Amino acid sequence: MVSKVKKNILKLKESATLAINEKSKKLIKNGKKIYRFGFGQSPFQIPEKIVETLKINAHRKEYLPIQGLPELREKISKYLQKRTGVNYSKDNILITPGSKEAMLLMHVAFNGEIITPAPSWVSYEPQAEIGTNKVHWLETSRENNWFPTANELENKLKTLGKNKNLILILNSPNNPSGTICNNLKELAKISKKYNLIILSDEIYTDLSFDNSYDSISKYYPGSTFISGGLSKWCGAGGWRLGFLAVPNGMKDFMKSLKSLASESYSTVNTPTQFAAVEAYKGNYENYKLKVRRILNAVGTYVYNNLKSNKVLINPPQGAFYLMPEFKNKKFKTSAQLCDVILKETGVAMLPGSDFGFKPKKMLTRLSYTDFDGIEFFKNVSSYKSISEEMVKTYAPNVVEGVTKLSNWAKNL
Repeated sequence: MVSKVKKNILKLKESATLAINEKSKKLIKNGKKIYRFGFGQSPFQIPEKIVETLKINAHRKEYLPIQGLPELREKISKYLQKRTGVNYSKDNILITPGSKEAMLLMHVAFNGEIITPAPSWVSYEPQAEIGTNKVHWLETSRENNWFPTANELENKLKTLGKNKNLILILNSPNNPSGTICNNLKELAKISKKYNLIILSDEIYTDLSFDNSYDSISKYYPGSTFISGGLSKWCGAGGWRLGFLAVPNGMKDFMKSLKSLASESYSTVNTPTQFAAVEAYKGNYENYKLKVRRILNAVGTYVYNNLKSNKVLINPPQGAFYLMPEFKNKKFKTSAQLCDVILKETGVAMLPGSDFGFKPKKMLTRLSYTDFDGIEFFKNVSSYKSISEEMVKTYAPNVVEGVTKLSNWAKNL
C-alpha cells in the first residue's frame, strides 16, 4: 500500500531535546531520581515589567499584521543595529512563533543545499529535510572550539562543486557545545568568496559570558540572515516569540517568507507581541548580566568537577551547555552510552549523534539548568563574584548529578 505520508516526513523523529524532557518527566513521576541535564531551557524568571506588559495586553484579541507588530519590528531593528552595527530595516524583519519557526520557514522557502557544522542543534537537519534541501555536514574539532576553520569550510565547498545555492548555518554561542566562534571574520571572507548565504542563529548571543555580541553579519551583512527571540535570554521559551531578520537586498525572499507565514500560523499571538516590545526597548542589561554570571558560575563548577583524563571537555563560554567526551571502549554508540549513564546514575543527557557526530564518537550534551533559577537569582546580591558555595547552595541537583557522573566516569 502506498503510504499516505510523504517519505521525507516519515523519516522524521520527535525532536531529541523535547523527547528527553518528556522521558525525564515520566521517570520522575514514576519515582526515579533524575538529574535533568538533557533539556536546555532558561531556569530564570521573566523580568517582571515584561510580564506586567503581557498582563496589560491580555485583553487584545485582534489579528496583527502577518509580518508582526510594526513597533516590535522597529525595536528589533534598533536592537540589531546597536549590537551588530548592521541595519536590518523593520520591513525586513518577520515576527514568528519562536525562532525555530523562523528557521523552518527559511528552509521551506530556500531552493538549494545546506552546510551545517557538526555539532549543530538537533532541528537544523530535520528542518532541511522538511524543506527537501540536502544537508552536508562539516566536521569540526575541539581545538577550534567546535567551529569550522576557514580552510575546512573552503575545502568542503570545493567538494560540492560550483553553481549551487548554499546556506551555511552558524550558531554562536553554540548548542550543544556552549562555545563561541572566534573566527567569524575568516568564515565571512570565505562565504563571500563563494557567495554563500549565512543563517546566523543568535538565540544565545545575549548569553555570551564575556558580554560580547559578535555576529558574522558585521563582516558579511549583505547575505546574513539572523534568527533570535525571547526564549533564552528572557526565559520566555513557552511564550514562543522569535524573529528572522532578512538582508535588505533580499526582498523576494522576504516576500516568500511572509506568504508562508500567512498560509501557516497567520500571525504571532497579539499579547506576546506587545510584551516583546517592552523586552526589546527596555533596559535589561543588569538582568542579563546577573543571568550570565550565574550560568557561568554553574557551568564552571560542572567543568571543573567533570574534566579528567577520562572526560574531555571545553570550558563554558555561553548559553548553558557543555559537551563532555567520555574516553572508553565499553560502548558502541553515544546513544548507548547515554542510556547506560541514565540507568546507572540518573543523569539524563543527549548523545552526540543527535547533533551530527558519528555514533561511535563518545560525545554527549549536558545542559546545566537543573536548578531553581528564581531562587538563585533572588539570593544573588553581588554578582561580580559568585562563589562555589553559592552554586552548591542554589544548584544542588546540578552538584549532585555532576558528582554522580564524575564518579561513574572514573570506572571507565
